[in-house]
Amino acid sequence: MQIPLDLARTLAAVIDEGTFDAAARRLRLTPSAVSQRVKTLEQRLGRVLVVRSKPARATEAGAVVVRLARQLALLEHDALAEFGLDADSVADTEAGAAIGARSAAVRPVAIPLAVNADSLATWFLPALARVAEAHPVVFDLHRDDQDFTAGLLESGTVMGAVTSQATPVAGCLVHPLGVMRYEAVATPAYVARWSAGHGDGERRGPGAVASALPAWLVHAPLVDFDRRDHLQHDALRAAGFDPERAPRHYVPASNDFASAVKLGLGWGMLPEFQSSPELEHGELVRLGGPPVGVPLYWQQWNLSSPLLDAVAESLASEARRTLV
Repeated sequence: MQIPLDLARTLAAVIDEGTFDAAARRLRLTPSAVSQRVKTLEQRLGRVLVVRSKPARATEAGAVVVRLARQLALLEHDALAEFGLDADSVADTEAGAAIGARSAAVRPVAIPLAVNADSLATWFLPALARVAEAHPVVFDLHRDDQDFTAGLLESGTVMGAVTSQATPVAGCLVHPLGVMRYEAVATPAYVARWSAGHGDGERRGPGAVASALPAWLVHAPLVDFDRRDHLQHDALRAAGFDPERAPRHYVPASNDFASAVKLGLGWGMLPEFQSSPELEHGELVRLGGPPVGVPLYWQQWNLSSPLLDAVAESLASEARRTLV
């Protein structure tokens, strides 16, 4: 049995665009033609490949086909780039004409990647910019917590991911990037306001670190990125306090999260390169406790792709300059 490439690409377009209508516009087909192609592929494989919701999403079987389509598209792009051609220019080449005689621009290939918010807001984009200057590529970035980006690799949604997972996802390569270090910080005005009238007499739990966060933070508001952000939670727990007692703000964007802390909305764990200037000028102060290191790894599909390797090399180079 074979999986027709045009049908696999159609399914990938539906998943990427979220609807059959949007996929039809991208592929320059009618929505009914897109629906018929997906139905034909489902009949051929004997599997339901897409959940027809809004947005459309791939089933477990559909994710396998989408991953295949993306792998083939990347490999095709790498092969045609060797000739300075794209798929459209190959179709237009006259019979018998020498490939080297054509001066066609290579159409950019889309590479979906997953990255955590703090990396995206700090060191990640400069690395991609260098790749885009040297290669015909566009990036489709998926933002998620570093503990969950590996799942996007497993589903075939992305080709590479910055993740905290050191164990390689099946069919992927893994390389260490470095450690992103976080410190508990707040503004001097925040500390003066919330520490007033509170000593450090709050009862600490067993195994607490003596030099950890001050007890008054249990009563003071903190800033969480979202409900899966556990850095502040873990810092309070390590200090021997019940983290559920602390009131919290939710600010689900990395730069805005840092801004919320710098404006005194609450305390938070900030990466060093988001807090160093303010710490140096006294606009932020350290609250205590050891820095928390989050190891980051780069995982990508195990393909012999010069383009994907160029992305990995640029990311590794940038990580060496910015991460511990």
